[in-house]
Amino acid sequence: MDQPTVASYGSWRSPITSDAIVAGTIGLSQIVLDGDDIYWLEARPEEQGRNVVVRRTPDGQISDVTPPPYNVRTRVHEYGGGAYTVCDGVVYFANFSDQRLYRQDPAAAPRPLTPETPDAALRYADMIVDRARQRLVCVREDHRASDREAVNTVVAVSIEGDETGGQVLVSGDDFFSSPRLSPDGSQLAALAWNHPNMPWDGTELWVGELTANGAIGEARRVAGGLTESIFQPEWSPDGTLYFVSDRTGWWNLYRWRGGEAERREGGEGEGEIEALCPMEAEFGEPQWVFGLSLYGFASADQLICVYFKDGLGHLARLDMASRTLSDLPTPYTDMGDVRVRPGETVFLAGSPVETWSVVRYDLATDEPQVLRRSSQLDLPNAYLSIPQPIEFPTEGGRTAHAFYYPPQNPEFVAPAGELPPLIVQSHGGPTGATSAVLSPALQYWTSRGFAVLDVNYGGSTGYGRAYRERLKGQWGIVDVDDCVNGAEYVAMQGLADPNRLIIRGGSAGGYTTLAALTFRSVFSAGTSRYGIGDLEAMAKETHKFESRYLDGLIAPYPARRDVYLERSPIHFTDQLAAPMILFQGLEDKVVPPNQAETMYEAVRKKGLPVAYVPFAGEQHGFRRAENIKRSMDGELYFYARIFCFEPAEPIEPVPIANL
Repeated sequence: MDQPTVASYGSWRSPITSDAIVAGTIGLSQIVLDGDDIYWLEARPEEQGRNVVVRRTPDGQISDVTPPPYNVRTRVHEYGGGAYTVCDGVVYFANFSDQRLYRQDPAAAPRPLTPETPDAALRYADMIVDRARQRLVCVREDHRASDREAVNTVVAVSIEGDETGGQVLVSGDDFFSSPRLSPDGSQLAALAWNHPNMPWDGTELWVGELTANGAIGEARRVAGGLTESIFQPEWSPDGTLYFVSDRTGWWNLYRWRGGEAERREGGEGEGEIEALCPMEAEFGEPQWVFGLSLYGFASADQLICVYFKDGLGHLARLDMASRTLSDLPTPYTDMGDVRVRPGETVFLAGSPVETWSVVRYDLATDEPQVLRRSSQLDLPNAYLSIPQPIEFPTEGGRTAHAFYYPPQNPEFVAPAGELPPLIVQSHGGPTGATSAVLSPALQYWTSRGFAVLDVNYGGSTGYGRAYRERLKGQWGIVDVDDCVNGAEYVAMQGLADPNRLIIRGGSAGGYTTLAALTFRSVFSAGTSRYGIGDLEAMAKETHKFESRYLDGLIAPYPARRDVYLERSPIHFTDQLAAPMILFQGLEDKVVPPNQAETMYEAVRKKGLPVAYVPFAGEQHGFRRAENIKRSMDGELYFYARIFCFEPAEPIEPVPIANL
């Protein structure tokens, strides 16, 4: 075997190129089971980020359902999700450009069901089919009134078309999700919540009786409240309502057997709610998008679920009679979008050596079968950096969590005595979590000689409500502390160069990045992707779903405007001493472009090296192949200039001010 070449960290040549990543990588989401067929959604960078419904038939044939130029994506809550459903081979979906609902019969072109509105003012998500009444039941977001915020309701839309835009079934709360019909079609369950809560703070689970004409009659609150988060209500085949609640501090499974649950003014009939398998593990996740699912029913007596413990996912079978939970063997460490039918479950899954995939799991043989991989890259294991879960001490005597990835490339070694630069990744949300699933985009860095620390800072999900609530009133403090302490911990272990510590993140992770660069002096460079520099501007300008999110993360606005100013990097650029690069979509409605533009100008005027790369046509997150490539290579170019190493491959330069 050839001896590895000696070369500085960062300059290693890697087969994991940006071209290979964008050409061979797609997004996978929203699995739907219909009859014997399996459907899922593919987001394709090489088709300008178009989302396509794909069908797999029992004989293994896979084909596109959605013809171009249709793009199956909803803008409800801006993050979308639940953009389509299928019933008896008929696909119903929301189209991105006009946000109308469409019906696509087999071998036919899509036809609109809802009216065209100026600026795509009527938007739909989280749809189910009400067979008995020949209609869709879904969440609608109405932007037609320009003088007030959007109005969210649960509506019914005829599957033959509805020029009214839908019959309102449920209204009065700020937000709704998860409308679910009982098996006999007589009851509708749904989640509701109000400002300033986010769905992981507190939601209510309601059940309403459907009248003869399909309207909602008597409605009862089953569970939930201001400080109890309910996730994924589902009806079992025998008509029992199941749901996930964090009333104990952990998202656990429960069921409600009906009866006279009290109305909003009173309690919730505790005797009717049964805990199924109490444990310090998470059977739920934050509802950033619609249509999330972590369990389903193989029968009235058997439930298949995914739960998370210590940052890792487990597939399990719950016997409802004995309430016994048994793990099922899989090679995966993270799973989601679980759909179940007799004999099998289909879900998304991945591991440190397997990218996200659509997996069919035979419940009789315990055998998984990969149906579609998110990446077609053939990555030899010798090039893969395997994450090491670590815990490290942080402020207040607490412990935080992360995954550490060492540099890995069999063709190269660093010069004796050289330590690798460390990239600290701060995930978005901030109510969310990072994953140990194989990411070609992360391996892009490790295979070039960077170490990576992917941090699940305080406020992340997967570790219980108490860990999640560490960020209450502390955003910009706890997350920054944990990223700083994680970087210093790795450097103290001799695993990274303390003079080449980098922080990067997108959206909320971009804010953590900018705050760490501004208020701390640990990092030597940083990358913000559509990050927040001005919290006050964010509170004033962001969309309805997140318009009061900062009340809990920081403080009520405008009453505590002082706190927003104190924690906004834009007001303290005099404290900056590290170069940065900013990437931004120009059509972003979540974090408007002026956030990045204002930050760039402030840093440029201070005289620090800074770069700004805007992308026309991109929203919150980059979906087009050419922009994904440009952002990856541009970031590497930036680090090469800042830390004075030579990349192995030629890269189109990024203009850097003050350098």
